[in-house]
Amino acid sequence: MAPMLVHEIKHLVIKDIRLEVKQKYAINGIILYVVSTIFVCYLSFSRIIEPETWNSLFWIILLFASVSAVSKSFVQEGRGRQLYYYSIASSQSVILSKIIYNLLLTVILSLFCFGVFALLMSDVIVNHGIFFTALILGSFGFASILTMVSAIASRTDNNFTLMAVLSFPLVLPLLITLMRVSKNALSATTWAENLNVLLVILLINTVVVLLSYLLFPYLWRD
Repeated sequence: MAPMLVHEIKHLVIKDIRLEVKQKYAINGIILYVVSTIFVCYLSFSRIIEPETWNSLFWIILLFASVSAVSKSFVQEGRGRQLYYYSIASSQSVILSKIIYNLLLTVILSLFCFGVFALLMSDVIVNHGIFFTALILGSFGFASILTMVSAIASRTDNNFTLMAVLSFPLVLPLLITLMRVSKNALSATTWAENLNVLLVILLINTVVVLLSYLLFPYLWRD
């Protein structure tokens, strides 16, 4: 990766972090959503919950929280600001910086969601290594897919509606695969039994990032 590209990505990521710290209402709203949703599940199940149900609820809550967190990536950027980015940075720097920033945000959100979920709904995970590997890869997948969908949706008037429509068929295969791996983590499975599935998830994430890197410049010119 060219030094200029790395330099641009670094400053764009720092810019996004500063904006997030300044606009605390956005992340606070997502945290409130996660806590309140998990608390409702806690009241509904009264801590008596099957591991498979625990697994399904966790990923569904995390998915919707990730959509809320990542959806504003390009939507919150006005036309004037996008024109400014166009004049000072390459399109590849913009999309990669958004993916990296959303990855950091989604990882933090995932760990926070697991902490609250384990506190209120108990920790049913047996193999934490496999589960947290799937959690990091899942965060990477959510960040990369939703970032690209957010970029596409920002070019329309009904951006939030379009993002929901586009993201569902793209995220669903990844979500099913993640639920499969994390379900295996609920029992005493080995790394060898899950390695192929984890590699498939990593391959999906890599393909999405490469496609974003190659195709985003055509979208950015418009």
